[in-house]
Amino acid sequence: MVRGRALNRFLQRPAAVAGLVVIAVFVTLAVLAPLIAPFDPIATSWTAIRKAPSALHWMGTDENGRDVLSRVLFGARASLLAGVVSVAIAAGIGVPAGLLAGFAGGWIDAVLSRIVDAMLACPFLILAIALTAFLGPNLTNAMIAIGVSTAPRFMRVARAATLEIAGLDYVQAATTLGTTPLRIVVRHVAPNILPPVLVQASLALAAAIIAEASLSFLGLGQQPPSPSWGSMLNSAQRFLTQAPWLAVFPGLAIFLCVLSFNLVGDGLRDALDPRGR
Repeated sequence: MVRGRALNRFLQRPAAVAGLVVIAVFVTLAVLAPLIAPFDPIATSWTAIRKAPSALHWMGTDENGRDVLSRVLFGARASLLAGVVSVAIAAGIGVPAGLLAGFAGGWIDAVLSRIVDAMLACPFLILAIALTAFLGPNLTNAMIAIGVSTAPRFMRVARAATLEIAGLDYVQAATTLGTTPLRIVVRHVAPNILPPVLVQASLALAAAIIAEASLSFLGLGQQPPSPSWGSMLNSAQRFLTQAPWLAVFPGLAIFLCVLSFNLVGDGLRDALDPRGR
């Protein structure tokens, strides 16, 4: 019943539904990229350098004669994979830490909170850049760095929700009846902190995609010649006046993908709000 009401509230928000549709399109294109891409994304052609969009190359070609459409499609795989894996790493670290800090309290909460405060004192992207530079420039290390840098946000959300849930009557009753802390956390607390964690995850996906594009732009993410929206923008900056399509299409892909995840996140926040009508 509660899930049905939340779904209905979500479907009543056209912007959120539109964002979900766009995300589904991006995911479908990324999964089917090997089948629908018209050209090999890393195959060069010295006779087709910086060709404008045409019937043969819908989004034109780049400075090495590679088809931009094919590279955008395969770049979606890198960006979406980075977003999903990074958020999974962040949630896997931050949610258990938040549960522990919020439910245990005392010195455990104090230590974990100070660690989170120290990490949040450093700008998110700067921390991700530093970690990636330390681990080494490739997509796997970029995903790890983004996940670790995002984990404090999940920890704070999980901790705040745990503190709220732990103070409710049914949790206090379970404690009074002698239920073990582990069982209380697993049965009563963890399921009830999922709504804010899901909202945070949808918003973190957008931030992770931007972070991956930024790292690839700086040469710390997906390595050439493998396509990535960020690395495509890096290459395009030298030809903005001669071949603007090199920047327009990967930039538009990043914009639409990030905007869609933010719209879905806003819709989930409203739909899962227990005070919503």
